[in-house]
This record gives sequence, structure tokens and C-alpha cells, in this order.
Amino acid sequence: MERSPPCRARHRALSRGRIRRSAPRYPVPRHARLLARHPFAIRRTPAPPARVKKRSAGLRLRRPRLPDAIAHVPAANKGLRSPWLHASHGGANPVVNTIDLQSRLTIVNLDCIFQRCGFEEDGRMKTRKPRKKLSPSEELRRSLPPVTDWNTTDEHEVNRRRLRAMEEPPLSIENLDPKHPVFSNFKVRSQSGGEYAVEIRDLKNRVFASDTIDFQINGLGTDKHVEAVLMHLQKRERKAFREALENGSDRVDVVPFQNGLKIERNPHLLPEYLKGFVSPDGLIDQPETFLAAAKKSRAAKLRISQELAPWVESRRRETERMLLRRDYEAKVVSGEYPAHETKLPLYPYQRDGMLHLAFTERALLADEMGLGKTIQAVAACALLHRMGKARRVLVVSPASLKSEWEEQIAKFTDLGNQIVFGIPEKRWRIYEDGPFFTLVNYEQVMRDFDEINMRMKPDVIVLDEAQRIKNWSTKTAQAIKKLQSRYAFVLTGTPIENRIDDLYSIVNFIDPARLGPLFRFNREYYQFDERGRPDEYQNLDRLHERVKPLMVRRRKADVETELPDRTDRTLFVPMSPIQMEFYAQHERQVSMLLNIAKRRPLRKEQLDQLQRELAMMRMVCDTPYILDTEHRVCPKLKEIESLLEEVLADSDVKVVIFSEWVKMLSLIREYCEGQEIGFVWHTGSVPQKKRRDEINRFKNDPQARVFLSTDSGGVGLNLQNASVVINCDLPWNPAKLEQRIARVWRKHQQRPVTVVNLVSEKTIEHRMIETLANKQGLADAVLDHIGEFSDVKMKGSGQKFFERLEQLMEKPKPPKKPEPVPVAEQPLAFAARLAEELGETLIGCEERTANRQSKIVIVVDGNLAQLGERIAAVAVEVFGEERPLEILDRQTAETLERLIASGLLQTTGETRTLHPAPEKKEPSDAVKARMKKLRAEADRNLAMATLLVENQFADGAIPPLQEALRLTTLFQALGKGLPEPEPIGTVYETYWNEEAVSFMETPKAEAVPGILATLTQASTP
Repeated sequence: MERSPPCRARHRALSRGRIRRSAPRYPVPRHARLLARHPFAIRRTPAPPARVKKRSAGLRLRRPRLPDAIAHVPAANKGLRSPWLHASHGGANPVVNTIDLQSRLTIVNLDCIFQRCGFEEDGRMKTRKPRKKLSPSEELRRSLPPVTDWNTTDEHEVNRRRLRAMEEPPLSIENLDPKHPVFSNFKVRSQSGGEYAVEIRDLKNRVFASDTIDFQINGLGTDKHVEAVLMHLQKRERKAFREALENGSDRVDVVPFQNGLKIERNPHLLPEYLKGFVSPDGLIDQPETFLAAAKKSRAAKLRISQELAPWVESRRRETERMLLRRDYEAKVVSGEYPAHETKLPLYPYQRDGMLHLAFTERALLADEMGLGKTIQAVAACALLHRMGKARRVLVVSPASLKSEWEEQIAKFTDLGNQIVFGIPEKRWRIYEDGPFFTLVNYEQVMRDFDEINMRMKPDVIVLDEAQRIKNWSTKTAQAIKKLQSRYAFVLTGTPIENRIDDLYSIVNFIDPARLGPLFRFNREYYQFDERGRPDEYQNLDRLHERVKPLMVRRRKADVETELPDRTDRTLFVPMSPIQMEFYAQHERQVSMLLNIAKRRPLRKEQLDQLQRELAMMRMVCDTPYILDTEHRVCPKLKEIESLLEEVLADSDVKVVIFSEWVKMLSLIREYCEGQEIGFVWHTGSVPQKKRRDEINRFKNDPQARVFLSTDSGGVGLNLQNASVVINCDLPWNPAKLEQRIARVWRKHQQRPVTVVNLVSEKTIEHRMIETLANKQGLADAVLDHIGEFSDVKMKGSGQKFFERLEQLMEKPKPPKKPEPVPVAEQPLAFAARLAEELGETLIGCEERTANRQSKIVIVVDGNLAQLGERIAAVAVEVFGEERPLEILDRQTAETLERLIASGLLQTTGETRTLHPAPEKKEPSDAVKARMKKLRAEADRNLAMATLLVENQFADGAIPPLQEALRLTTLFQALGKGLPEPEPIGTVYETYWNEEAVSFMETPKAEAVPGILATLTQASTP
């Protein structure tokens, strides 16, 4: 029985969703509520809503009867399924004059209604889940750019700190002056035990202070702890916070200002006896006298900022450094101090380096390898010890260099030293009661930095080979930056190995304020692309000037005129056939990944695979034995044998051989054992104590002629008793290469040095030589101001990395680049290209499809092992990635044909002959019927799209237009004699232009007219 309609007001409220019904007496369908709330809907008639019929997938409107006035529709519309689209339009204005006779709603802008309300084509409505209200932290996170976007604003950086304050474990906050609930000083404790001081001075202008490093360098005026205190006050002191925000602070704050002090606000509230020190603009005359008087004052509103103490301390240290240097030089002149702090005299440039370290406090010594950085650091520590400024020194170096430091300290000073090793308790005793020099390696600091700070409290920290902390995000770098000391001496001959970020991390340890926070460093010295990724360098001259006060760097050419000659030779070694086979396998994998990278970003596992394949290509350049112990072929070993035979004829010559790969060195070791040549083994697996014994044996034993080392021996060692360096392989950056050579070509070398680089011909090694030169140019410009800064180009991240890698991989190209082959025609193109490559050797080629998977079967007349590599190369050239191939010889193929003919074997799926070129056949009746059905469905969707576009509903035309495109693609595939592809995502590019392919992936309304014209033309017989 039909219910009577409700009152007009109640129905209007119900339809607008403003009130809820206690019981479903008059069910209002969801579509009616949605349409009623829509801004383009005209609600005038009070008739009850249309009845609805529930369905499992949602709600479907009962189809209303259409009035005669709109029953007439164009012929193209006869196939439309939804009565909502049977509408007449008023000229060019997209207004639907249709009136739904049951819901009595006049609807305007039908396209917007369908999009907003979620109607399907057949009248179904999509079910929607209610939107969850986002938490404040989630809203804040969504407002931030992705972490890969470096082009951030100050507002983004402030919000990141605010988000950390919201999401990280809660902090304990204590007001140190409860008389002032807001404008006070607060102690903030983290759950890890850290304590921080926060000062709130002005809410409106956001003037705060914090003693964290982040606050002191970021230039934002806030940090995580300040934001945590503000949120705490807003929650716990709501009224006081609101009043403070409106009225401002009533306190008198004394703060540092440039080279003096300043009253920040309310100078009129100062006691009378202090007002005489303050000028009208708030600056304080006679700061020392004022502070002494202010500390005795009992004025409740007078506050000396917490920023004042570190400011005064930094000025005191700066003055002290100048006085100390003046005092030291005066005492040296008077004879009270010796001219040299070491037992052996220093060269003039080394003495300059010693003074720079000692009187800059925290400094970078970046001399080229072999100029005696260790001696200069030892002398600087001895100088501070003489002046009473250093009691304990912590030397951090790679594990392989600890014995080298022990030797150098004993050689140049009488100060005690001890190497740290053993169980934790033993290490801690050394930290607490050790001698002047304590020698540790980087791995020990990662475990013991808390104990070092608490027990040892070093006055000086020396970082040797500091490029170990070039990556600021590593655990090693983070641990090193937690070490605390007044003095820090950073030693490295290669502050920049790949990018300027290397230098940033090192300088950040010395003085975090020098280059500022990372986001400001990126803005100042990088240009960004549209995604916020680094694209080019900029302002490198400014970077050079910024680090210059901290850094001393001398080149061998500047200070060492007496160094012996150095001769560099590069020997290009051809690879063996087995090597080429291994190399080609990995080269194909890299080429495939590069082709994928052109179309889309690589996934993490693909990037990892790319790194592995590149590493394996370089391994094979040495020998396949590194990857497969059954293949011991090694052309480079033959060259090394010839070189050793030549140079070791002189009984005084010793040789250092470097390789990244231990297995390569093991082949050389076997040769030395067979020829009874004395050698020393120096790799990462050798214990530290044994390494020291082996190094001393190479230096002192005349029978130890060859030093075999991985890159663990490429830093810090002094091997001047050798005069030949052989590099079995080239590292990725020039700094490592120079580090290797500098073990031999350094101060106190008496012989001319010969450097031999072995490079596999026409491989990635061959093409890496230019890359090494580019990276060396960046270091020369920033560190040594050599060349033009504008000439230094970034060869770095993002797509440029793949472009550069593609250049390393490229081979000589044919004179004419072939046109790209559509995906569906690629098998035919492959067969044609294979016929050109193999000629009469190619007997046949077929594409066999089963379970929607296709495989290409190739029959050849010849040796499969020899032809397989050529066939695989053609496949990569045509398909751009791996493709399943089955290669048969003539005899095997003929045997299979006889078995099939006799009925003993049966084939499944479909077969398409690719070679010899097949004759075109008429499609079967079943295929013709399928094609007819596809054409009809495509025409119906095309007609729907055409109607919507004609009435200016381009957005509504997208779904039927996409379906028409899909159906037409299938129709054309069957017409070509191809199996019906499923899925067909990659087949669109076979028949359509780039615009149409893009439309299927990311449809846009502005592309609809062009796609419609293309599809209409393709559908015309």
C-alpha cells in the first residue's frame, strides 16, 4: 500500500540530509540525498522519493518512464543502457531539462552530478565509505613534500619539526620559573635521557631559544623541542597562553646582538641604576659592567637569555686562540720553546699545517696523499700538550692504520700511546686510564662513543681518513658526530670523492654552523629539476670561500719539488672468448634494466640488481674465476706475469698490486708461490695484529718483493720501499685510485715510481676513464680553485645517472638508427633481423602460444653454443628485455616433426610461422564472429562518447571512449592474425599514437576530442 507523503518541510530536511529518521517510514534513497545536497541541483517539488530496489552490489534506481517530450532521441543513442542519459539539451548550454517523474528533481549539469554522486552507467550507485577525520599529525604530514623533493621552503621545514614533536615519544617538560607560566625557561627531557633548555620570549613574532645544534644552525627560530613546549603550553596553560599571545611578554630580555648585547623588549621596565647602560635603540654600553650589575639585581622581570653564555664562551675562546698563538711564537723566538715539537724537524709547510690545526681548534687538513698529514697532526697534539691545553687525545682511523699511527707517534714524539682492542671492560679501562694518545678504529667508536665521552673526555679528536664519514646518514658518521671535544683535527686527502655532499658531512663534524643545515646547503649549491631532485651545481665559488677558513690543502706540485718522477701507463688487455661470454650475459641484464628505466623508475630490487650486474661486469673484466671457480682464464694475469718478470729482475725493486677482488689476488698469489716470489697478503680478512707484522715484513725483509692488497691497504699505509704500483682494476672514483698510488709515491720516496693500470679493452672499464676525469675536476674546482667553477657539471643522481651509465654501456652504433617496432609486430621483426644476422643458417622461426604465454622457437643449422649468443643479442636489440627463446638444431627439429606426424606427440595452443614469411590466411569463422561482435560493441561505445562530446560532456565521455579504444585494439589484433592479447596494456602502442596510449593510462578531458577523431577514423571501413 502506498504511504502518504510527509509534510513538505520534513521531506526537504530529510532529502537534504539535515535530520535523521528514527525509523525508515519514508525511505529516502541515497541518490536523492546526494543530488539534493549538490550545489547544481534545483529542489522545488515535494513529492516522495523514488522507490529503490536493493541489490548486492549497491542500489539501482527503478527506471522512470520518460515523458513523450524527451522520448525522441538520436539513432546513435538507441543502444544506451541508462535512462539518465536520454536527455535533451538547451543549445550549447549543458543543462539537462529532463525531469525525473518519480523523484521530482530538476537536475542541472548532469556530468558533475554523475561524478560527484558516483553513478555507474547502468544506474547503479557506487557505495562509499565515510571519510575518516584526519588527525592533526596526519594533516600536517600530507602537507609536506616527499622526502625525495629537496626544494623545500622554510615553512615545510618548520612543519617537519612540528610533526616530529607530535609523533615522537613524549617529552618531559618542566618550567624552571613557575612565576611566568609562558614566557619562561623550560627543561625538556627525552626518554633516552637527554636534557635540553628552551626559552620562550615572544609568541607573536616566534622568538625562542634552544640549546640544540639544530636550533643553532637551521635559521628557522625553532626546533622539535620548542614546538613540543608550545604544544604543552597550549594544552596545559590554555588561558595563560591565549593571554600571552594577545598581550605579549612583560619581561626584560638581555640577548646577544652582533658584537654586543641588546635589550630585546620593555627597556622602560629596567631598574633605574641599569637604564644608564642602555642606549635609545636598546644597545648596551659596557656589557661586562652591565652584566655584573644585572646579576646582582633582584628585578623579577629582568632575564638574561640562555643564549648569552655560549656567546660569551665563543668570544672568550676566539680571544684565547689569538693570545695563545702570539704567546707560542714569542716563546719559540725567545728560545723558551723548541722550534720543532717533534724529534725530527718538520718541513715549513708541515709546520704551517701544525699551527693551523692547533690554533683553529676545529680544522680540516686536506693535503694530498703523501705529504705527511699524520706527522702534522701528531705535532699539533704535542704543541697543545706543551701549552697545557690537551691531556688526552683520541685518534680514530681505519683498523689497518692503527699500527701505522703507533709507529709514527713513537718515531716523532715521546708521548705515550696505546691501541684499543679486546673485550668491553678492557677497552673501558684504557679510555679511563690510558696514555696521551688512544688509538681506536671507526667500528669501535660506533659501539663505545658513550663510554668515550663519559670516561675518557678527550680534549682532542683526530679523524684519519675522514672520508669514512662522508655519508652523513650512516651509523659510522652519526656515532662520530656524537663525540665531544674542544679540539678536532680532520685529516683526509680526498674530502670530495663523488659529490659535494661528501664535503658537507665532513665540515658538519668540524663546525655545524659553517655550512648550515642540509636543506639550506642543498638550496644554495644545487639547482633542482621540476621534481625537486638535484640537477646541477651552482655557487661552487661561494662554497670554496665558505670552507677556506677551516681548511688547509697543499698539492704535491706546490710544496714538493724534490719528489721523484711518476710514470703512468695504461695497458688495454683484450678479453678471452669465455670472458666475453660471461661479460655479455651481465651486459644484457644491464641493458634490459636501462630500457626499463627509460619507461619508468626502477623498483628497489631492480636497482639492487643493477648494482650487482655492474659489479659482476667489472669482476669479469678481471677474470670469470671471481664468479665461477671452474673458469680460471685471466688475460690480465698473463700481463702481470710479464710485468713481474721484467721489474723483479732488479733485486731492489718491490711491487704493490691492488685489486678490489680477493679471488683475483689469489690467482696472483698462486703464481708467486709457484715462482717462489716472496709476497705479503693484506686483505680485510687478515687480523689486525697480523697485518702489522706483514707490513713490517714487507718493509724490512728483502725477500718480500710483492705486496698483494685490496682497497683496505689503499689508505694510510707508507710503502715507500716499493716503486711499482699495478692496479688490476680501476675504482669508480679517482680519489681511491690516487689513494692507492700515494702509498708508494709519497715523501721520502727515493726511486722513480711507475704506475700500471690494467684495463679490459672495449668494456665498461675502458669507458670509465672519462668518468674518473670528470670527478677529479669537481674536487679540483671546490678544493683547489683550479679551472672555472661554471665548467663543473653534475654527473649525478636521477635520470642523469642512467644517461651516464648508458654512455658507459654503449657500443659502436650503426649509421642509421632503426625505427621502434610495435609490440605486436616484434616477433616478425625479430625473425627478419635474425635472418639478416644468420643468413642461411636460420632454418625456421615460429611463435607458439599456450596459456596466454608465447615462446619463440628457432631452428638453426650449426653449433648451438656459438649461435646462441648471437641470437640472444638480436633478441635484446629487438625486444629490449629478456624473451623466452627455444633454440633447436636441424636434427632435433626434424625428430620432433616426425613424432608429431606419427601422433606420439601433440602440440597445444596456437602456432604462428615467422620465418620463412607465411602467406596471409583468411581468419576462421569463429574469429570472424568474434571480430564482428567486437566491432559492434566498439561502435556502440563510440556512439555514446560522440553524443556526450557533442553536448559538451567531455568528462562523461571518457569511460565509453576508453572501452571503444580497448575493443578496437582487440578487433585489429585479431584482424592481423594475432592471438587475442590479455592483458592488452602493452599492445596499445602497436596501433595507436603516444597520445592514445597515454589516454588509456591517465585520461584527461582535454584529450577526448583528439582521441575521438582518431578512433572514428580507425573505425571507418
